[in-house]
Amino acid sequence: MKENHLIVNDSDYFETRGLNYFVFSNIYDATFDDSKISAVEIIHHGIRTATNGDVRLNPTPGQWDKLPRFIDRKVDQKNKRIEVSLSYLEYAFDYKLVAEAKDGGLYLSVYTEKALPDKLCGIAGLNLEFVPPVFWGHSYILDDIHGLFPTSPADFMTTIQGIVEPEPIATGRKIEIAPDDPEKHVSIRTTDGNTLMLFDGRNKQQNGNFVVRTLLPGKKTGKIAEWFIQAETDTQWIRKPLVAYSQVGYHPAQKKMAVIELDKNDEVLHEITLLKVGSDGRLTKVLSAMPVDWGIYTRYKYKQFDFTAINEPGIYVLEYDKLRTAPFPIGKNVFQKAWFPTLDVFFPVQMDHMCVREAYRIWHGAPHLDDALQAPLNRNHWDGWHQGPTTDNKYKPLEHIEGLNVGGWFDAGDFDIQTPSQQSVVQTFADLWSDFRVSRDQTSINQQTRYTEIHVPDGKPDLLQQLEHGVLQLIGQVNAVGYAIPGITESHLYQYRHLGDAVNKTDNKVYNANLDSLQTDGPTSGTFDDRWAFTNRNPYLNYGTAISLAAAARCLKEYNPQLSMEASRVAQFIWKDEHSRPTPEKIEFGGRSFNSADFMNSVECRAAFELWRTVGDTVYKNRMQKLFPILLTQFDRNVSVIARILPFLDNQIKKQVEPMVQTYVKQVTEQNKENPFGVQISRFSWAGNHGIVQEAINAYQLHLLYPDIVKPDLIYRSLDYLFGCHPFHNLSFVSGVGAQPKKVAYGNNRADYSFIPGGVVPGIRIVKPDFPENRDDYPFLWSENEYVIDLAASYIYLVNAADHLLNNSGK
Repeated sequence: MKENHLIVNDSDYFETRGLNYFVFSNIYDATFDDSKISAVEIIHHGIRTATNGDVRLNPTPGQWDKLPRFIDRKVDQKNKRIEVSLSYLEYAFDYKLVAEAKDGGLYLSVYTEKALPDKLCGIAGLNLEFVPPVFWGHSYILDDIHGLFPTSPADFMTTIQGIVEPEPIATGRKIEIAPDDPEKHVSIRTTDGNTLMLFDGRNKQQNGNFVVRTLLPGKKTGKIAEWFIQAETDTQWIRKPLVAYSQVGYHPAQKKMAVIELDKNDEVLHEITLLKVGSDGRLTKVLSAMPVDWGIYTRYKYKQFDFTAINEPGIYVLEYDKLRTAPFPIGKNVFQKAWFPTLDVFFPVQMDHMCVREAYRIWHGAPHLDDALQAPLNRNHWDGWHQGPTTDNKYKPLEHIEGLNVGGWFDAGDFDIQTPSQQSVVQTFADLWSDFRVSRDQTSINQQTRYTEIHVPDGKPDLLQQLEHGVLQLIGQVNAVGYAIPGITESHLYQYRHLGDAVNKTDNKVYNANLDSLQTDGPTSGTFDDRWAFTNRNPYLNYGTAISLAAAARCLKEYNPQLSMEASRVAQFIWKDEHSRPTPEKIEFGGRSFNSADFMNSVECRAAFELWRTVGDTVYKNRMQKLFPILLTQFDRNVSVIARILPFLDNQIKKQVEPMVQTYVKQVTEQNKENPFGVQISRFSWAGNHGIVQEAINAYQLHLLYPDIVKPDLIYRSLDYLFGCHPFHNLSFVSGVGAQPKKVAYGNNRADYSFIPGGVVPGIRIVKPDFPENRDDYPFLWSENEYVIDLAASYIYLVNAADHLLNNSGK
């Protein structure tokens, strides 16, 4: 294998041509634990092929298995060394993970001042995980054992201390991973006589990886384990160019910009050409030019190609060097159908408490009809779920709460009902109906029979039926316990990790503690599998339900008058109830504590606004007018609420707000210059498509009020970004939409490496410090690929807004 002369670069990671080693550039996620983006990682010829290089207590760790605590990280550029201090506090085991570049490779070592605790002997090991689809079809050689990486796990399992674990595929002292492919070939050998083991983690969990592991020896201090890692590289390697553009296409009137992403070592610049596809299949050159230099963003060079001047309807392709893109249209109707799969398929599939059919396929039966038990006290669950020292209502811990087994959507790729997401979707759907009168009908929904059938019209607007579904859950919560609750989630981790038909997660019979484990009397059973309702009272959350129900009440007035009146009644009840209680100084939300004033002014003002519009009582209007000036003092934070309320205020207030809008636009414009795509790409642990969509919706609503200040370009740029004009690859982030959409995503069918049409993924995750990523071969990275319902609803709104602006229609 050729030597790799690694350096520690100015971004504090090991680098040579075609190869990077990250060493705790990213630490473990505090909320979601093991997110497969941390510890020692390998980026090999432009692809992140390995992750989670660290001491772990399982041969093939899952997301909720034990993790060490990160303490600190020291980088020595001169000596090409990175040292990380970590600790398993409960075992009093402290250690250092040291990576050092020399001898044409990387030495990875574990140091400890105290011998491994007896409890961890035979348990703790140095692991490095390799992403399975990268190595499918490739080979491994471990000493004298030869094999192929399997596409499906098929190895032996064993029981260790009562826990079922996979047995190693092979053991030895040196492993060659993918020696048949120079761009993927990695070699690992032990330098201290310890044994290497190769495991297939998918035997234990579907999101498992191939794992190379060495058990740490007991009764030893100092350097207790060491690997020497080499990765084969092409010293002349250059990443292939990427042409990023909208897979959905462009309206003739919008700006049209393609972005070329180039390796930083790519010095040869080619012309880019726009070709029109004729009905006879011939390609006609329409426009050709040298792309314009933009500069460097993260680790890549970017060029831009503006073809706004081309507005003739038709099918086009782009060519750069030897690369030709998929076809895309230019036409007035490009956005009119782009949201159909999201409303037609994605939201029906996410419907809880309903059986959902699509032609020959049953997406799932009617699940969770046994909802829900009151969560136990002082419970720190997973995923940020927490129940405090009281239930805050009349129900005792583990007592069944009536009325929660209606409505609601699975929040994301799991099967929770998270109330903030439900509120957001209901509000967005109410806005969609109010602003665009979206009346599409392609789905049959029957709440009485709990049955939904996709692609079968029933004469009722699907949007109102989905709105009804969300309202039923929100009303059910308040009528059951007296206020909005954080939500409902699984009681057991094995249920939370469930993949497949949601109806099989519980027996759909209410838990009865007086019956034996598998005994049933018909409607109840002794099987303790019911979901838990987490019920901490939160005024911010409560007002959120009041906002949603007040807005929905107006939309449902003709479609379902009785539910409309009930939604209005419950919203007014919440308002009165909250005003009868003192406002807490701090609000616990999402596992963090916030100053209540920062949140309450905005949410109470929006609640007053929606109730005033629905009920007409001046009490609400007066309160809104009193709170609105406070919102203006934090314009950026409250822009979405301000933009909603402004059309209903007088012109004097609109003029007062105008300078704030100008300042806001300047700030957003400046921020969006940070990358060549003209949107704000998140650098947080969750990729940023939701923020991009919300910023575009804010721009749309402000544009309607201040058209000379707020131009619509941001709206179209944001959709272009979603549809493929973004870093890393050019796939549409909306499954089923565009010529080349996301076909592998983190939905509840992710174990099939599949997708749900219309689902919108979070997008580009910047793996710190500088690696933009959105895996299109591996669905299990939630931070990049997990569908969430609030983003999907906002996406529908944004597409309708763009279509309305460009075609002056609300289709």
